[in-house]
Order: sequence, then structure tokens, then C-alpha cells
Amino acid sequence: MIFQRAFDRIGNIAIVNFPNSAKLRDKKQFAKKILNENKSIKTVLEKKGKIKGRLRKITTDYIAGEKTKEVLYKENGCVFRFNINTTYFSPRLSNERKEISDKIKKFDKVLVMFAGVGPFSIVIARNSQANVVSNEINREANKYAKLNIELNNVKNRVELAPGDIKRVAKMLKKGNAKKSKIFGATKSKTTPSRRSRGKDFAGFDVIVMPRPRLKDSFLKEAFMLSKKGTRIYYYDFCKVDEIKDIKEKILREAKKHKKKIKILNIKPAGEIAPYTIRIRVDFQVD
Repeated sequence: MIFQRAFDRIGNIAIVNFPNSAKLRDKKQFAKKILNENKSIKTVLEKKGKIKGRLRKITTDYIAGEKTKEVLYKENGCVFRFNINTTYFSPRLSNERKEISDKIKKFDKVLVMFAGVGPFSIVIARNSQANVVSNEINREANKYAKLNIELNNVKNRVELAPGDIKRVAKMLKKGNAKKSKIFGATKSKTTPSRRSRGKDFAGFDVIVMPRPRLKDSFLKEAFMLSKKGTRIYYYDFCKVDEIKDIKEKILREAKKHKKKIKILNIKPAGEIAPYTIRIRVDFQVD
């Protein structure tokens, strides 16, 4: 039996979501077909279940090809390495990363929340020459982010700020960056760089929020680190007829935190399930 099924391709790995009734021999037969027809694909994995939790992990089983779950992926002139099972990466956001990087100005100070292995941070740094602080809670993702920063030669423009954004935001707000170790992953072990001193992080020019599908909006932390003129790119998930609700939620959060904002744009950023889309809301703090 050969399945007439699509598969997700991430770099050198193909990921297939087989039906529960599929037998192993049929899975292997389909996997071999993928390998034969796509010479740059080296491994075929089966996706087991959905992306889970704030760390955004998935489980996969090996089916055929090279026995690895480490990906080598290229996009927007950048290269990324990461593990399929232990880190989150969405190739479907490639156009979003390029689109946002095109909106960044040369001397902008940018914060990327939920940065994963660094795709938004690195694409922005490579394409705009801006300075970027890259925040991620997943320790394994931060290890790969450090590697990817080196692979893409942006050590001087991207700094890792690992940990829970709620804690990291408070540290930045209090001006403790100089004393903390949160920027140690991409700097030398000598004197902290000028841009990592607390006073330089009174407010970011741009905040990018490719957030997981969680109840918390994390807008409190974004507003905490914003200033007049800050542009925020906020991602959320909803049914097509619920986009207005997302807009109203953002306006309520802004009012709650005594911020005046202007909604600049709302756009779909891909379908993630039947009738459910990811949207991006662009707004500015006035």
C-alpha cells in the first residue's frame, strides 16, 4: 500500500503524519518512495501527536534513511541546525521572517520573544544589520541558537537572553543586564558590550512575538519593554471569524497597562488546522 499523502519537509528530513491504521511495512514503503524521489531528503520520520506545551516539542519515530533527527535547513540566506524532537522550528514562517526583517531599520534594537533556535533573530540580523536580543525558555533550543548565531556570523548583533520571558523582562526593565549572565552566550568573557548595559534596554524599537498557542498573551512583558514608537509584531491563533476578538484583546491589554497603541495591520500568517489560522497583528505604541 502506497499512501497518497503529503509530507512536511524541513531541510534534509521529511515528516509524515500517517493514519493510525497504517502498518509499519507500508510506512517504510512510502518512506522509500520519498527518499527515491527526493535526493536531498536523507531521513523520513513519522510525526506522533501534536506540538506540546510552551517548549513546543513533538515526538517522531524513525522510519527510513539516515538515523538522525538533526536538521540542516536553509532559508533567507541563513542556515540552521536543530533537533526535530527537542526544539521547535516552523519552515512555514519563512516568508514571515523575511517580511518582518524587511521592516527593521539598521539601528533598531529588537527583542524576539519565543525565539526558538534563532530563525527570526538571525534573519533579522542578517538582513537588517539591527541589534537583536533573542529570548527562549527551551534550554536545548538555546544551545542550537548559539550554534546558529555562530554559523551565520551574527555574534556581534544577536545576543541570547535565555529563560522565562517573565523573568527576563523584569531583569531588563530594572536595568540588570550588566550584572546578569543572560547575555553571556554570545559575548566574550571580558567587559560587557556597550549595548548590553542596562540603560540601553530601557525600551526596544521593535518587539517580535511569534508566541506559542498558549492562554497567556505575554503582552504585559511586551508593554513593559516598550517605549513611545515601539513597533510590535504579535502572533496569535483564532478562527477566521474571531480576528476582531484578537484585536479587542490587544486593545484591552494596552489599556490595562496604560499604553496607547495604534493598530497598523492585521494579516493571516498561515492555516494551522481546518478553519484555524495564525494571524499577525502589527501595532505601534504611541
